[in-house]
Amino acid sequence: MGKSPIYAEKAAELGTALAKNGHGVVYGGSKTGLMGKVADAVLAAGGEVIGVMPTHLQKRELAHASLTEIHIVDSMHIRKAKMAELADAFIALPGGAGTLDEYFEVFTWAQIGLHTKPVILYNVHGFYDALLQHFKTMLEEGFIRAEQKKFLRVAATSEGILRLLKKHG
Repeated sequence: MGKSPIYAEKAAELGTALAKNGHGVVYGGSKTGLMGKVADAVLAAGGEVIGVMPTHLQKRELAHASLTEIHIVDSMHIRKAKMAELADAFIALPGGAGTLDEYFEVFTWAQIGLHTKPVILYNVHGFYDALLQHFKTMLEEGFIRAEQKKFLRVAATSEGILRLLKKHG
């Protein structure tokens, strides 16, 4: 959940905003963490939430009991592929290594043309500022081409995320 309560507050706010604007959520299926907060808020607002959880995490984490649908899969690789298949967009909330792993995988897939879905960093309370600076350095040093900058989508509010989703169609 992070140390500051702002992360959980903004996660719940995002879930409510998504549901009220007709967006469902696909995520890892746990009732814990920020995504558990998003799922709770989406469900409370009458939205659809689909979980995709590998069997080894199902044993360690408690699967969210109220999801619209849950897929139990054999591995993390299958989990990420299934979530990517089911999702129309990707939003990375503040998080740790797993969040960055999933973000960079779908970001890279967009760069190489495997999908055209928006990949969004939810920059709550400046959480991703250092990463955004690093993206600037990668661009300046020629590790990201100028035309690929369009794949870097960032929003600091749930309203900003909704605008990016609407812009994409």
